[in-house]
Amino acid sequence: MNKKSENETLNTDTTTAAISSIKNSSTGGIGSLIKLLPTGTIFLFQFLNPVVTNSGHCKTSNKYLTSILLLTCGFNCFFSTFTDSYTGSDKKRHYGIVTTKGLWPSPEPTSSVDLSKYRLRAGDFVHAALSLLIFAILGLLDTNTVHCFYPSFESTQQRLLQVLPPVIGVFVGWIFVIFPQHRHGIGYPVTTDDSHESSRISNNTEESPQNPTHNV
Repeated sequence: MNKKSENETLNTDTTTAAISSIKNSSTGGIGSLIKLLPTGTIFLFQFLNPVVTNSGHCKTSNKYLTSILLLTCGFNCFFSTFTDSYTGSDKKRHYGIVTTKGLWPSPEPTSSVDLSKYRLRAGDFVHAALSLLIFAILGLLDTNTVHCFYPSFESTQQRLLQVLPPVIGVFVGWIFVIFPQHRHGIGYPVTTDDSHESSRISNNTEESPQNPTHNV
């Protein structure tokens, strides 16, 4: 009896450790994919999802609310890909929607921003599709979503979370080599771009004295 109990305890500990390892690797893989999505949208989803799903204990109203949340966040991820921003002469960040001619609304006439580099490109549609795909993995395989819509899928969920993030990560990385992402759209972290650099250089030039001389 003692040996049997020890074996059962050992098997339970092994299973628990395996599940914990799967969750840790899944969290790491999902975390690397989340970086490719709009920060605000992902924060909104992770904050509201436990609320609208009642932590996975869904009624009919919870399912409707969860569906609305998934559709809204998915649309935001898709739409944000078609936005961009630039640093204006007022040193502020200006956002706009990408069009075939540039940004809308357009920069001020006095701005030195080159509109041609902000025009709509084929790569934008590829990035939008990838963003939607990544969010679908994040949203539909979330534990609360699984418990709400398809609880019998929970055993398969862990295997998919273990396999899909690395596979999608390699695929997305390969696509981004072919179609590099240079946009700084709504919800994405702002990094240094050409308009910011030109604005900074212009400001430094204005502040520095012209042809300084030092008489001894």
